[in-house]
Amino acid sequence: MEYTAIRKLHNAVTSRVSQVIVGKEQVVDLAVITLLCGGHMLLDDVPGTGKTVLAKTFASALSLDFKRVQCVPDMLPSDLMGVNYFDMKHSEFRFIKGPVFTNILLADEINRAMPKTQSGLLECMEEHQVTVEGETYPLSQPFMVIATQNPVETKGTFELPEAQLDRFLVKTSMGYPTHEESVEILARKLASPPAPTAGNISAEDVARAKAELATVYVHPDLLSYAAAVCEATRVEKTVLLGASPRAMIAFVKVAMGFAALEGRDHLLPDDLKAAAVPVLAHRIIFRDSFTHRGDQGKSLVKRILEALPVPSEHIDFSKRR
Repeated sequence: MEYTAIRKLHNAVTSRVSQVIVGKEQVVDLAVITLLCGGHMLLDDVPGTGKTVLAKTFASALSLDFKRVQCVPDMLPSDLMGVNYFDMKHSEFRFIKGPVFTNILLADEINRAMPKTQSGLLECMEEHQVTVEGETYPLSQPFMVIATQNPVETKGTFELPEAQLDRFLVKTSMGYPTHEESVEILARKLASPPAPTAGNISAEDVARAKAELATVYVHPDLLSYAAAVCEATRVEKTVLLGASPRAMIAFVKVAMGFAALEGRDHLLPDDLKAAAVPVLAHRIIFRDSFTHRGDQGKSLVKRILEALPVPSEHIDFSKRR
């Protein structure tokens, strides 16, 4: 399988992002996979690591509609979804669409929005539609939310509820650059920036890439392994809620994305291992409510991966269902 559409999309994004962001190839790969899976991405990191820049650059690499909202405490759901107003001239109500009516929505500092506003995104992210005063409006396709948040600052912020976190296909962080990357960042800032490459990806290209991703073969042994990983998160004594069936499906889908980016038409155990932390860790809720947002979820997922027996690497992929 050549995965022509997936390669075209991935190359367009990586070439554009590399002109602006130094390193962070794994985060870019996750963003591409999230788009192909029809999911949403949460970038969780301290200020100044390039979260917003990465999200904006990712969107600019795609010839898709893009909007950005800066979340603040006084933002209302209607500020995102839209509002009905009475048109005096025509004596009728009309609906003004909000910024969610786009292909790529950047919700900057999402944890600064009130829970009421955050909950307004649930229907958009899960069902790709908006309901206002009994009327339902479909969103454009593809539709992807890239949200950023600062996990350290607490003043004026509202922690994302579990239902909202579960709508994010993956959660990841930028991390600080290495010394070599830091030097490159400084050198770029002091030099004249290169002319950015224009995006050339259409909604049809994304649809073709999604169709290619669906052809990745997952052996029954690997389906069993993925289910066992998720089930193991539910029996831990320190865990209140483990990975849900939605998380289990997302786990396999993201792993399929890793396989496709490698040019393989079948899943390997390493693909599941690569997808485990970004897909599962943020969905695990511990009995100690003060620890379920930190690194404990990552540690638990890694321990489970180390403890569970991995399916044989000699799986016969020629015998497909």
